[in-house]
Amino acid sequence: MDYSVRRAADVEGARVDESWGSLAWLASADLGNAEGLTVGRVIIKKGRRNPRHGHPHCEEVLYLLRGRLEHTVGDETILLEPGDTLAVKAGVNHNAHSIGDEDADMIVAYSSGDRHIEHE
Repeated sequence: MDYSVRRAADVEGARVDESWGSLAWLASADLGNAEGLTVGRVIIKKGRRNPRHGHPHCEEVLYLLRGRLEHTVGDETILLEPGDTLAVKAGVNHNAHSIGDEDADMIVAYSSGDRHIEHE
């Protein structure tokens, strides 16, 4: 088959809930629907932050759908508003703090089917 469809019900059932928010993986090598990239949807709850981490073997691109984020990349902090896109180079530690009046909702993509993560 030349394509793969992942239904919304499948994504919701595979969501990973964390104290700071949630991750729903949409495409990856592990899911069997994308060998060369990983795509997901991430929610960071209002006032919370995800752990500082990096991806040693792939780049990450984040597209903010709603909410506001202070995203720390390396030693710099960047304010992100809905519609902003952030690209993080491989191996650079980063994390996000949801500072808006609502949860931050974003799409994330990685340049590998295996987004290996290392926490700082």
